[in-house]
Amino acid sequence: MISKSGQSSEALLSCYAECDPDSLDRTAFAVRLDFSQYKAEVPLHQHRQGQLVMALHGAVTCRTEKALWIVPPDCGVWIPGGILHSNQATSNAHLSYLFVEPGAAALPMECCTLSVSPMLREMILRLADVPVNFAGNEHIERLVRVMLDELVQMPIEALSLPASHHPKINAITAALTDDPSDRRTLADWAAHVAMSERSLKRLMVEETGLTFGRWRRQLHLVIALRELASGASVQRVSSDLGYESPTAFIVMFKKALGTTPARYFSSQSADRSPRSN
Repeated sequence: MISKSGQSSEALLSCYAECDPDSLDRTAFAVRLDFSQYKAEVPLHQHRQGQLVMALHGAVTCRTEKALWIVPPDCGVWIPGGILHSNQATSNAHLSYLFVEPGAAALPMECCTLSVSPMLREMILRLADVPVNFAGNEHIERLVRVMLDELVQMPIEALSLPASHHPKINAITAALTDDPSDRRTLADWAAHVAMSERSLKRLMVEETGLTFGRWRRQLHLVIALRELASGASVQRVSSDLGYESPTAFIVMFKKALGTTPARYFSSQSADRSPRSN
């Protein structure tokens, strides 16, 4: 496979090839990554530090054993230290990773999507301008303290898809991830996995915390965020998800996030593109 940069994907480096986070002794540090230069997928791994994955352009999917997250603009996925996770970036992704030493701030103990204010975003990008091997000074230390204070204040957003290890839920998840336009009902899926509709309904809530209808809408939302962030049109996404019209898809999107796709992604304008080094 050839990437947009013209390089073979096999020739691209891991984004951690030039910097091992666990080798650095810093309260917090940040890096900025253009994934045209790195492998899009970072396989299952973990860090000693907590990690905030922030999308500057495009999108990235983060997976743990409990859930799947899409990182849209103005948000970041917080992954506490020691949690196994994998990342899959879209081909146009520009990301920033912020690493925070355990105990340096009162951050969530579970993975979650955090809103990222414009001020916090700029502080993280300023820190990313500092070389990772920089010894630090009082100015940078003050920046880190204020940045962490701001990060702790960020609200949690409901932009994850609960996962399950149950084989029957996994079978449904795999099928709908492969073909999200599949509109089979709960009764149809119950027959498919050899269960009664009542038993599957109960199992879905037990395993994911959501009814089947809400879980499928959340799956559609997660997929839509990823595809829209990578440049797909609303018309194409609505068709791929099996909606009768773009209007029906926009109604679902607005109900979930309180705004239309166009307004939601308006923050990805040129003035919010990653700054050149």
